[in-house]
Amino acid sequence: MSGTLNKVMLIGHLGDEVKMHYFEGGNSIGRFPVATNENYTNKQTGEKVTNTDWHNVVVRNKAAEICEKYLSKGDKIYVEGRLKTRQWQGEDGNTRYATEVHVQDFKFLSTKRDSEVNAQQQQSVAQNNQGQSSTPAPAVSEPQPEDDLPF
Repeated sequence: MSGTLNKVMLIGHLGDEVKMHYFEGGNSIGRFPVATNENYTNKQTGEKVTNTDWHNVVVRNKAAEICEKYLSKGDKIYVEGRLKTRQWQGEDGNTRYATEVHVQDFKFLSTKRDSEVNAQQQQSVAQNNQGQSSTPAPAVSEPQPEDDLPF
């Protein structure tokens, strides 16, 4: 293979709200951290271990505005993009580096609001099931209309 490839795909949860930066000319950048987890069982101790990696994510212009509007801390997202490293001089004079994922495509997988609604629905279903007697009510069948469809 003679070419090169710089591609990153992540599925993770937002670690903070989207921070927006606006520039002259109407351009904008949104930045937010995404956490990905690795779960495994330690063979020697048998304990379950979770390692979390944090990724700095950068989105631009309209995509940044969409992310700011719809995403909040804890939401699950799929991002696809390129790794870029930038450097700058810190206040102490030392050179600092940051590796970022510059997003080319993204998809909202679940929002914190969705998770809260699902949890409330599951809780209300569980409460309704507890309130019912152990014998199910007899099913009432209604007459079915005649179909003239051949299948």
